[in-house]
Amino acid sequence: MPSFEPTVFRGQPAVRLALPEGDACIVALHGAHLLSWTTADGVERLYLSPQALFDGHSAIRGGVPICWPQFNQRGNLPKHGFVRNLPWRVAPADERPTTSSRELALVLADDEATRAVWPEAFNARLTVTLAPGALRVTLAVTNTGTTSWPFTGALHSYLSVDDIADVQLEGLQGARRWDAVRDERLVEAAPTLRFDTEFDSVYAAAAAPLHLLQPRGTLEIAQSATCTETVVWNPGAALSAKLADMPDDGYRHMLCVEAARIDEAVVLAPGAQWQGWQQLTVL
Repeated sequence: MPSFEPTVFRGQPAVRLALPEGDACIVALHGAHLLSWTTADGVERLYLSPQALFDGHSAIRGGVPICWPQFNQRGNLPKHGFVRNLPWRVAPADERPTTSSRELALVLADDEATRAVWPEAFNARLTVTLAPGALRVTLAVTNTGTTSWPFTGALHSYLSVDDIADVQLEGLQGARRWDAVRDERLVEAAPTLRFDTEFDSVYAAAAAPLHLLQPRGTLEIAQSATCTETVVWNPGAALSAKLADMPDDGYRHMLCVEAARIDEAVVLAPGAQWQGWQQLTVL
């Protein structure tokens, strides 16, 4: 029995992956963008802006955008690279012999359009693994060319929260931190992060999973060792009001906690593959 099916989401082609227990997620073909993850209790675990653009060309605000092969504006490519704005295709997943999880894979390879922006040969594969109360998103990239090339990137996860004022993030105490709002480097002293204004920081990834605490419960956030940084972002009231694709109060209902590779670019040799993942688990 197939575990996923084609669907349409806000007018755009997508794929829905579901478990018998009721857990489900939806991935757009545009950008291989994870749009929704609901657990068996019916709770939506990702934030998707109600004003997000679904025109098949623009980046989508919310869910899990793929930032690759460049993070933010740290390079000469468009912001956060270009793969989040291209059509991907569904591919056979490497199904594990288990009845408790299901996988969905989407792939993208270089073509004339990508080489006009970035002249490298690559194959990218996003795998979404859904299990009861858990979701893993894995990005794998392979150098299919004849020369090495560098990249940075992130799985830019927007997590749903009931109210940012009631949210705490644990697990980053002692981590090196670059505060992008104040442009300063420090070591995180707080055992628990709270969010009452714009927050934008790149942390050295912690060895243990993080925990997002709010009245609805706790979400555990883990990432692969290949993702050497964790980005934590909330736009706050002032910036949220300036974002055309987010409601003025959108900041109250989301927190980005991203698995990233930023400070030291990966240099991928011909024929080599790099893999990075983030896993979200409801505790």
